[in-house]
Amino acid sequence: MSSDGLIGLGFNNVVVASRVVAVVSAGAAPIKRLKDEARRANKLVDATHGRKARSVIITDSDHVILSSSQPETIIERMRESPA
Repeated sequence: MSSDGLIGLGFNNVVVASRVVAVVSAGAAPIKRLKDEARRANKLVDATHGRKARSVIITDSDHVILSSSQPETIIERMRESPA
């Protein structure tokens, strides 16, 4: 699902590629703290549909998006997306 710079995160969820600052693995302690801070600031978007979060996408608006897709998969979709 890559049209007009949209990146598919799975389960029909997409993010605008130009707004993505970073795609990181969800397991590290600093990322867990980042998720907690985003939750407190109401800037956390859970796009996992109840599955384990494997990647965390950080946007230029400081929103943090959780995805059950692997970071490598999301990065590959970004490479395939038209700029």
